[in-house]
Amino acid sequence: MTFDAGAFVLQSVPFARTLDIAFDKVEPGLAVARMPDRADLHNHVGGPHAGALFTLAESASGAALLSAFGDQLARATPLAVNAAIRYLKLAMGEVVAEARLQASREEVVARLDAGERPEFEIAVGVRTADGTPVSEMTVTWTLRPNR
Repeated sequence: MTFDAGAFVLQSVPFARTLDIAFDKVEPGLAVARMPDRADLHNHVGGPHAGALFTLAESASGAALLSAFGDQLARATPLAVNAAIRYLKLAMGEVVAEARLQASREEVVARLDAGERPEFEIAVGVRTADGTPVSEMTVTWTLRPNR
């Protein structure tokens, strides 16, 4: 049985379900998530609210993390420690986030093996359905060893 990181995110983070986030692709170190265009998610100028875009990007980063480190959950808890987002252009319509692990899985696991609490980044690009970039996010994650 394989670990379904996208399903795990949606199961364990109810807010992601509230926004109707869905995962198109999840593979080791990569996740692609989408959020539909819904009027109740709009801001004052008719696009997705900044908080909704943040949640989409953070959810995609979580799935990318879990796709790379899901086998480590018995001994470590993933936690976001920092996130920075830059809004580039007003998003209109459905939006898609693509998250990529920026670290070597082997290096992160080796640090965990050494008893450390590794930190690493996941970069996320958010675009409209037609490919127009609308925001960029970097999430710094850690794997906190379970005691």
